[in-house]
Amino acid sequence: MNLKHISEYRDKEICQKLVEKILKTSKKDIRLMEVCGTHTMSIARNGIRQLLPTNITLISGPGCPVCVTSQQEIDQFLKLTEYENVIITTFGDLMRVPGSHSCLQKERANGADIRVVYSTLDCLQIAENNPEKQVVFLGIGFETTAPTIAAAILEAKKRNLKNFSIISAHKLVPPALIALIENKNVAVNGFICPGHVSVIIGAKAYEPIAQNYRIPCVIAGFEPVDILQSIVMLVEQIERCRGEVEIAYKRGVTYEGNKKAREILYIIFKPTDANWRGLGMIPQSGLEFKEEFKDFDAMSRYNLLVEQVKEPKGCICGEVLSGIKTPFDCPHFGKACTPDEPIGPCMVSTEGTCAAYFKYNQ
Repeated sequence: MNLKHISEYRDKEICQKLVEKILKTSKKDIRLMEVCGTHTMSIARNGIRQLLPTNITLISGPGCPVCVTSQQEIDQFLKLTEYENVIITTFGDLMRVPGSHSCLQKERANGADIRVVYSTLDCLQIAENNPEKQVVFLGIGFETTAPTIAAAILEAKKRNLKNFSIISAHKLVPPALIALIENKNVAVNGFICPGHVSVIIGAKAYEPIAQNYRIPCVIAGFEPVDILQSIVMLVEQIERCRGEVEIAYKRGVTYEGNKKAREILYIIFKPTDANWRGLGMIPQSGLEFKEEFKDFDAMSRYNLLVEQVKEPKGCICGEVLSGIKTPFDCPHFGKACTPDEPIGPCMVSTEGTCAAYFKYNQ
């Protein structure tokens, strides 16, 4: 097979052998879901879908933290701009995500003090430099970034910062995978599990999924050879009717994960039910502040109640995130909805499925 999509890739010969192994081994019709935005981009950029036999379908799941942030949470972020003497801090990928009536980028243009940071620790310096103002960080992300935010709260407590708080809109990946399996509209035979998240939670976190649902889970790295290796391992499991957890990214992931990071995380937070865009309310899939750290909870400091809203009319981001539909099923894709003028978050984020399909003409 001519691997034209990765012809310049240094491991193209290994990729060739992996593709040949998939072709030789795979007999059943299977649907594999990746649940990592970096995987979504790598699969599209390297044309991995085009390398696979027609009986294997790769679908994208809720692997983009910006994309799974609910419309209601985005509107709560925007409601913060109504308060005076508040500096809103955020990672850059949230700036252009559309709320019901605006986005953070537009509100900044209208005069709101909204600052993009590269680390939550940057917010502490902003708080120290602006003691007369309140600094609020918009906390989104999976288990990858949540421990760093917890560490920033511990540091803020150590520094006795009274003008720093966080909105916790974090999400936990394993409960979402269970919700997908139990959704009758979603057909998944195996998961390509996220690399970054798994560095923190370890392979052990997926054991209940494999054991209780007999769904194979393989943790993958981000290079084409990593992803193809994970597909080989999934195909072999499915063909042999196995459902186990395996690691195809051993240079980064262990069975136990990063215990220290999880320890810091759960000093500050505890699991709670959370609303995911496209998936709805998932039990114990979010993080809320423990009582002893409520002083850092922006939701307790401010009235951020907003009306329950629906996704933009015609937008199918929710169904794309669930793997029920692809961006090509959306009437707005590449027309009314583009990276320059996005309607939904899947087109905004650099890890969004629609952005990947648009950029690489999938």
